[in-house]
Amino acid sequence: MAREKQTMDGNNAAAHVSYAFTDLAAIYPITPSSVMAEVTDSWSTAGVKNIFGEQVKVVEMQSEAGAAGAVHGSLSAGALTTTYTASQGLLLMIPNMYKIAGELLPSVIHVSARAVASHALSIFGDHSDIYACRQTGYAMLCSTNPQEVMDLGAVAHLSAIKGRVPFLHFFDGFRTSHEIQKIEKWDYETLKGMVDMDAVQAFRDRALNPEKPVLHGTAQNPDIFFQAREACNTYYNNIPNVVTEYMDKVNAEIGTDYKLFNYYGAPDAEEVIVAMGSVCDTIEETIDYLLKQGRKVGLVKVRLYRPFVSSAFAAAIPATVKKISVLDRTKEPGSLGEPLYLDVVAALKKENKFQDAQIFTGRYGLGSKDCNPAQIIAVYNNTTKPVFTLGINDDVTHLSLDITENPNTTPEGTTCCKFWGLGSDGTVGANKNSIKIIGDHTDMYAQAYFAYDSKKSGGVTISHLRFGKTPIKSTYFINKANFVACHNPSYIDKYDMVEDVVPGGSFLLNCHWTVDELDEKLPAPVKSYIAKNHINFYIINANKVAREIGLGNKTNTVLQSAFFSIANIIPPEDAITYMKKMAYKSFAKKGDDIVNMNYAAIDKGAGEVIKVDVPASWADCEGKLPEHKAEGDNKFLVDFVNKVQIPVNAQRGDKIPVSTFVDMNIVDGTFPQGSAAYEKRGIAVDVPEWIPENCIECNQCAFVCPHAVIRPVIMTAEEAAAAPASVKTKDAMQLPGMKYTMAVSTLDCTGCGVCANICPAGAKDKSKSALVMKPIETQMDQQPVFDYAVSKVSDKPEVHEKFKETTVKGSQFKQPLLEFSGACAGCGETPYAKLVTQLFGDRMYIANATGCSSIWAGSEPSTPYTTNKEGKGPAWANSLFEDNAEFGYGMFLAQDTLRKRVQKKLQAVRENAHDDAKALIDEYFATENDGKANAAATKKLVSALEQCPAKDGLVGEILAARNYLSKKSQWIFGGDGWAYDIGYGGLDHVLASGKNVNVLVFDTEVYSNTGGQASKATNVGAVAQFAAGGKDVKKKDLAGIAMSYGYVYVAQISMGADKNQCLKAIAEAEAYDGPSLIIAYAPCINHGIKGGLTIAQQVEKEAVEAGYWHLFRFNPALADEGKNPFALDSKAPTGDYKAFMMREVRYNSLMRANPERATVLFDKAVKNAAAKYKHLVELQNMYGDEFKND
Repeated sequence: MAREKQTMDGNNAAAHVSYAFTDLAAIYPITPSSVMAEVTDSWSTAGVKNIFGEQVKVVEMQSEAGAAGAVHGSLSAGALTTTYTASQGLLLMIPNMYKIAGELLPSVIHVSARAVASHALSIFGDHSDIYACRQTGYAMLCSTNPQEVMDLGAVAHLSAIKGRVPFLHFFDGFRTSHEIQKIEKWDYETLKGMVDMDAVQAFRDRALNPEKPVLHGTAQNPDIFFQAREACNTYYNNIPNVVTEYMDKVNAEIGTDYKLFNYYGAPDAEEVIVAMGSVCDTIEETIDYLLKQGRKVGLVKVRLYRPFVSSAFAAAIPATVKKISVLDRTKEPGSLGEPLYLDVVAALKKENKFQDAQIFTGRYGLGSKDCNPAQIIAVYNNTTKPVFTLGINDDVTHLSLDITENPNTTPEGTTCCKFWGLGSDGTVGANKNSIKIIGDHTDMYAQAYFAYDSKKSGGVTISHLRFGKTPIKSTYFINKANFVACHNPSYIDKYDMVEDVVPGGSFLLNCHWTVDELDEKLPAPVKSYIAKNHINFYIINANKVAREIGLGNKTNTVLQSAFFSIANIIPPEDAITYMKKMAYKSFAKKGDDIVNMNYAAIDKGAGEVIKVDVPASWADCEGKLPEHKAEGDNKFLVDFVNKVQIPVNAQRGDKIPVSTFVDMNIVDGTFPQGSAAYEKRGIAVDVPEWIPENCIECNQCAFVCPHAVIRPVIMTAEEAAAAPASVKTKDAMQLPGMKYTMAVSTLDCTGCGVCANICPAGAKDKSKSALVMKPIETQMDQQPVFDYAVSKVSDKPEVHEKFKETTVKGSQFKQPLLEFSGACAGCGETPYAKLVTQLFGDRMYIANATGCSSIWAGSEPSTPYTTNKEGKGPAWANSLFEDNAEFGYGMFLAQDTLRKRVQKKLQAVRENAHDDAKALIDEYFATENDGKANAAATKKLVSALEQCPAKDGLVGEILAARNYLSKKSQWIFGGDGWAYDIGYGGLDHVLASGKNVNVLVFDTEVYSNTGGQASKATNVGAVAQFAAGGKDVKKKDLAGIAMSYGYVYVAQISMGADKNQCLKAIAEAEAYDGPSLIIAYAPCINHGIKGGLTIAQQVEKEAVEAGYWHLFRFNPALADEGKNPFALDSKAPTGDYKAFMMREVRYNSLMRANPERATVLFDKAVKNAAAKYKHLVELQNMYGDEFKND
């Protein structure tokens, strides 16, 4: 049967096939599986019918555990139910998986397999999560690539229905889930014809129903539990036959040859690899190459992993085999071997086959580590290491295999292209469109894969695209490319990208340089390689084109057009037509203006390309790319930067040896704080220029800066005179004899423009603004000024005395201990976190929920939380997503316990101390609950103890525990997905504990980190993933729930609306001797704000003015003083609520797609907001009356 072809990734393939068989999907977002649930929801909203003629019912739960519970309940009641997950999410489902399997319920979990967090979080792919489920009773079926996901996904559903055993259908996270391929897709009528409808009916008949009541889920005693458990054996014995039956039906239908175990290679092979997952395609490509070299090699591809059918496995291996190498994509410390290896050994022992064959075992690909043909050749060549690792340099236990040859195994006729982009510049989106254009409009096969670093945006993205006349099996990164594009000129002296171009290939550089300037601007090795290898070299100023059109710095469409004009894969005029169709599809929800601007970019892009006539002299250029070496007093930090951060940032992290982590004692995942300051990426196009004569010294620009790159500095006359010549200063207000400057870290700036946008000096007339965005190259002389200011200018107590840290201006003279993070340019979250560190950072613990705020704060290699000159700073840690409140509570309890222990010893010392010592001890205890005062008292006390001649006994014990003496400030950070949903139960418990912990919720109203899914914080009418038709229930009142306890400090803040209220709330919360909850409104890139995050602070202001967000504080300490504890800080709304909504794509897209529903939901939202403000006014009056009467 000929099937329709379509270009899609593995997640979309899984969603397409699963939708057919699903009555209900219970879901929860997790990378990299969320897309499966998202498209299921969008298809359901669009009215797509499954094989039963119905739209799938999609429900989002509060966690993966909740989703699994809903799946179990839905199955019990007779609905065919599916879910999608990965990693920790899958592990949270395990208890229900046991139940579902035990009750023989026909469900399928589709898993884009991902690493489970251990010493560190990894969102990337391996098999540690699915192996953790091999004991649950689920059958486990593995797919290698997007086509197999489509085909075998059907086998999983069909077999579960007929065999009554639930299935875990898995494929590699990212490598398969996000790899785009041109594949054949199922027609639902064909799938319907293969379903055993009698089995479907029997399933429904067995379901719980009060019309024919039965009981499920008994508690059984020792007398029968064992026998009842063994009674399921026949189902598991039969399920391989059912799978084989459906594989045969699929094979007959579409001409494939799926088996429980497939063999590929020489029929008389002497060496075989056993593996499963995406690596199998790479192995097959390598086998094709080696067979031509005369090698007798092969591959046994595992498809049905559970039940593991030993007879079928042994039968798949050629009788001539002498060596078997088993590849496992996981690590199980302490075991005899990884799971697949143990199964292989047991299976061959059971079948009494290949007893004389050598069996080797190797680990590969953990955390999506790339596995290429060179590594596979090393496996076949290996004869000395029975246990080995691939793709790393293990110079500690010496398990790694050496790479001795690295041939080009790509089939002839395949075109390989590589694009280096900047996160959020649109490069990835444009390349997804390009691959679909080529895949859907030519007879060529197409493949795309996208590699990212860990920055939220503004990081490196590398797009790997392949096109060819034969199926593409290259599931590894491109390092031999026919075309390479560099979309950001700052990369040209950082990465060896041009060396990826094959001789005679093409290289496109987006830059503002003219042809004549290239000789000066390009590094010597780049020029030399281009000339010596006859590279076709092109340049384009895409930023200039984009700005002229009105797209700002969104250069993706311009560069996409340039690519098609150079690559000549399809006729240019056809490419333009197809690009415009894709542009409409991509941008229609953002409005006609955006669509038309992208049309203009397509038309202009091709015409702006300049082919460079490469000078022959370039071939004689000599030199290396610039090498940077960190220096400083903190050896741990400097060594980390030089040995880990710099190589990783240069895309050479794969070459870091294991010994680096051993020698630096970071095996447990410990990283030093403050390494982000060494990056100096220089990625901004424009950065702020300070105009001293216009500045009013309000420091608001520094207050709102998301990345702490702009800072006010007070200098003495001597310091100003010693500053770099490029320094700009003015007389400091209210500080006679002092100089004021606004230092800008040009190379750390992301160019968001938030600072310039909010400058009050230019509020009425932009020409009078103290900050103007200028091209980065014009501001390079300001970097030495910033470096001087932070390293050489002294901290001045008199400045802090004059301008208190509890004022907006004064707070910004405090060092931010969060700087240069990987957050999006203009991020709405980081200004809040940065402010907290300025106030309390030198004594903070931070427990950070997994999410955006953990990724911009704690992603390898750079660490943006930093230390002051005394070496103090936030102690930060991430546990998981769901347990962050409990994790932070545990930190508090540990600190509190250890502090009380040392305080007892201090009290014992006081009994025999002299008067001066007693006074110091008394001062310490008098301030023990005041963090700032106690820090000073502790410092004096410790200094005195250190002078004590007798340091044995209690004094010595106190000094050994000195770090626990001072009062610390415990903070718990996280987003709304954590606080409102998955972590709410723990958060509620910790707040109810009454203990002195501070919770800061960054409320973006969506799951930002996983791509913008709806949470209980999502407002009525908002379109989000899992709410494609607009959310129809109102936002959860987290603040109201917390206030109901009466003893929890609660505040809602919005920095752009009221900076003083924001600062006051944070200070009050920390000072309150009890639990506190601060909910901060944080605009997000997922909102689709018209004007972008440049206006994030303005959006925060307008949200309050429109009544979309309200400002208030509930301070129980005031009630103890007989005062009104509730303060409504925002005035009655004066703005237009609907107009505010319509400036964001998450709302206006619904109005375009479904105006009738949008009107209903928007009216509902307006009504809810009015009722909420009315309620807050009533609360203020109620408390006012109560305490007035008292």
